[in-house]
Amino acid sequence: MTKKFLKFVLQSVAGMVGVSVYILADTFFISIHSGADGLTVLNLVLPIYGLIYAIGAMIGIGSATRYAIRKATGEKNIDFYFTHALLWDIIISIPFILLGIVAPEWVLKIMGANQAITDLGINYIRIVLINTPFFMMNYAFTAFARNDNATTIAMIGSLSGSVFNIVFDYIFMFPMGWGLAGAALATAFSPVVTMLVCCTHYLHENIRKVKMRLFSSAVIHEKKNYTSIKFQRTTPSIHHLFSCCKLGVSAFVGEISSAVTTAVFNILILGIAAIVLVFYFIGLVKNLIETVKHTNKVLEDTEVITAIAAGNIGVAAYGVIANISIVAMSIFNGISQGVQPLISNSYGSNDKKQVHQLLKLTIGLGLFVEIIIIVSAWGATNFLIGIFNSEGNNELVLYAYNGMRLYFLGYLIAGINIILIAYYSAIDKASLAFIASILRGAIAITICAVVMSNIWGINGIWLSFLASEFITLIVIMAKMFIKSKN
Repeated sequence: MTKKFLKFVLQSVAGMVGVSVYILADTFFISIHSGADGLTVLNLVLPIYGLIYAIGAMIGIGSATRYAIRKATGEKNIDFYFTHALLWDIIISIPFILLGIVAPEWVLKIMGANQAITDLGINYIRIVLINTPFFMMNYAFTAFARNDNATTIAMIGSLSGSVFNIVFDYIFMFPMGWGLAGAALATAFSPVVTMLVCCTHYLHENIRKVKMRLFSSAVIHEKKNYTSIKFQRTTPSIHHLFSCCKLGVSAFVGEISSAVTTAVFNILILGIAAIVLVFYFIGLVKNLIETVKHTNKVLEDTEVITAIAAGNIGVAAYGVIANISIVAMSIFNGISQGVQPLISNSYGSNDKKQVHQLLKLTIGLGLFVEIIIIVSAWGATNFLIGIFNSEGNNELVLYAYNGMRLYFLGYLIAGINIILIAYYSAIDKASLAFIASILRGAIAITICAVVMSNIWGINGIWLSFLASEFITLIVIMAKMFIKSKN
């Protein structure tokens, strides 16, 4: 069991980390191309990415979980869950596509962009929104492959997409001179590459034979207990959608929490800069009155520009932290998504002993990874910031250094919360998973960020991640205690 656990989890983590490289590659090349303003654009767009990924994860992983549970009980004719998930991905992506065509500038301004940032990022956000279906469907392709004994194919697909993204980010942005639009195109095409690789698992027998020759004996081994999901004609069903989404809520929050956190933090950071600006103008008016009274000297002051720029630099600094955090979060999402098929299968087979054994293994691994992440963030803070600070902006370093160290303390608890929420989804306990997910992904982080920023300023923003995860863990443990008593 331990060997199988490690195979499923490590391949899932490799795939998820590969997916996180989509945005990391953008961050690195955009920082070189456009500096702090480019990082600001990307960080303002991150919540949009997060929402798209979250919806895709909820539908794709939730549907795959429902499929795995029903397959473990011996049910037949359940392949429709796959194409049903793809259909709903396409349907739900339509509003995003329309926004990309009609109002990309409006989307950026809603996220807090000023006119200069909007002009720089409008083509980037347009391309991302128009290609929403690919980002969403990618989750269904990889999740169903994992639940159909094809973890290697899912991993290869994810890593292939990531490699494509890195290579073509550079080609589109620099040799071809497309700038931020080129970065968006490379990112949009990456899930297409992943899905094409995964299609070798879903299509007819001849293609699967070619796949075995191409992808080594590891794939041949996966043919054991192989049920071969196929594309099956189906019609969209609201009932089936909600049934699946209940089990995908932990995956949804695993993705959306980063988006909500980023959006809230951006607003608060820009708000702190705005407060500074207001106080400056009050002082400037007083200074102007005194000057008119006593001299004819013309005032020359750059502090207004400095105050305005501070907001963008703060957002850019958080962009560095958020992008590094995406990698950390992807590891825990990979752990939880990797163990999900094993837990769901054991639960569907009514093997409670194995379910508890898998939970212990997962929590133990999660604790180990938490320690590694925090030690890495504290030990290599300057190095990690420097990767995305090609301009050598000292102000960016000043914001990001303390921010990263305080923010990453949240990973003392976040990994365990993600694992526990995924566990309850995998065993069809959707209500507890939903409560904990919404708490950590939206309610607790928002309240903590607002309250703590008013008390401790920007340091309060960084520490709110730790506070919200602690509150979530207390709620989960309380619910587990009450359930055990009953």
